[in-house]
Amino acid sequence: MKYLEESIKKLGNEAKRIVEEIMQGKNPKFLIPVRTLSNVYFDKKTFSLRLGNKKAEREFFNLKEAKKFLQTVLVLSFAYQLLKENVHASLREAFYAMKRTLPNSNENTFDEQDESDSVIIDLEVTLDLLREQMHLNADTRGRVVGNVIIEDRGDVVDWSKLGSGGWAIPSNVEAIEFKKVDAEFILVIEKNAAWERLHEDKFWQKHNCILLTTQGQAPRGARRLIQRLNQEFNLPVYVFTDSDPYGWYIYSVIKYGSINLAHISDRLGTKDAKFIGLTMTDIDEYKLKNWTIKAKDVDIKRAMELKEYEWFKKKEWQKEIDKFLERKYKAELESLAGRGLKFVTENYLPEKIKNEDFLD
Repeated sequence: MKYLEESIKKLGNEAKRIVEEIMQGKNPKFLIPVRTLSNVYFDKKTFSLRLGNKKAEREFFNLKEAKKFLQTVLVLSFAYQLLKENVHASLREAFYAMKRTLPNSNENTFDEQDESDSVIIDLEVTLDLLREQMHLNADTRGRVVGNVIIEDRGDVVDWSKLGSGGWAIPSNVEAIEFKKVDAEFILVIEKNAAWERLHEDKFWQKHNCILLTTQGQAPRGARRLIQRLNQEFNLPVYVFTDSDPYGWYIYSVIKYGSINLAHISDRLGTKDAKFIGLTMTDIDEYKLKNWTIKAKDVDIKRAMELKEYEWFKKKEWQKEIDKFLERKYKAELESLAGRGLKFVTENYLPEKIKNEDFLD
């Protein structure tokens, strides 16, 4: 696999650099791009969140940074061994594998998994290398169904023949090979329950599409899979979430990337994605008012934050957010069941797709 060779080379070169600096009597250090909001900006040319140029030095000969430096070297070494042996480790496994007492010391290298997770991301952004390309994986989350056949670690998997559960999307989709993709678009669904309704109604068969649920905020594996299907097969992507600030933000993360992972927006974001609903306007047009829920203070606060984000400045989105702030209620995907269990599959989605009633 090409990415495997490239990853081994990047990690190996970084390790050699550190050793050479030590041999030359220099103060070995890492230059870590700063991953804070102050160093994140919205690039209108690429339609994605990007990381700025600010970097922090992580030096060995600095009492405040020495432990972090050691942790970074340890993660570098651990990831290199994973790649050389061509095995994968979960983030939890990585934490325990590296949580050890140093020789002649009672101090643990890592006390909590948050520490190791953070250093892994530091290395990812420093080397411009996906965590998954270092064979470090998060938990599996997300499911998919459609007329697609893939090869995954030597196994051929047909997404159309996996029953009601569909195919569980792994954290790492880099090595997946697409053998057959027969679909006209991808429908990305926030809620698992809504995905199950559409799957049971065979929406994907009737409309020749791929149904993918993110089960909440889209995990990295799902976002990368969406991007690959969009870019490699030119498939339109429609995102279907609750009519509330959190659902709308899920859409924006799929499209533009996220603040926390701005350094890899180009490999996780799908700038062609369109928002199919739910919207505040839909509540009026599809007569869903009787099935709305009163917004909480936290929802109002989140909506006000979204209103200030550069990527939500488009007139259509400002209109939707203003309606939400004015009415102070929201609607879940399941609210469409108030019009009948099959309303979403037989009326709402077919009409929205046919009329290209999307938000961008």
